[in-house]
Amino acid sequence: MSDIKRHGTPTGGGLPISKAVEADGWLYVSGQVPRNEKGELLAGSMKAEAELAFDNMVKVLEGAGYTMDNVVRVGVWIDDPRDFAEFNKVFAARFSSAHAPARVTIQSSMMCDCKVEVDCIAWKAS
Repeated sequence: MSDIKRHGTPTGGGLPISKAVEADGWLYVSGQVPRNEKGELLAGSMKAEAELAFDNMVKVLEGAGYTMDNVVRVGVWIDDPRDFAEFNKVFAARFSSAHAPARVTIQSSMMCDCKVEVDCIAWKAS
């Protein structure tokens, strides 16, 4: 077994979570919400919030040396099921049919004031 590598560990007393944890070629990306670079939540349409949440997920993946093509599973939490179709359009634009991941989508109240949160699991050969 290889060492466990943590990416984006908290600094300055943040939550005790890593943005991603890597082990044996697997990368587990923590939930990403629509926060901008200043840490502010975007309040907008499902499309805008989903785009930013995915942009944040891509930054974490790329920071660890992975791409969207390495993603094998995506977890999605949306607060309003009426937004599912709009979210699905964003999702379809992010993943090609050739690299479509497994996915679970759950309706859930959000822990912060947003419409969507996404996480993923990615894999690549060592």
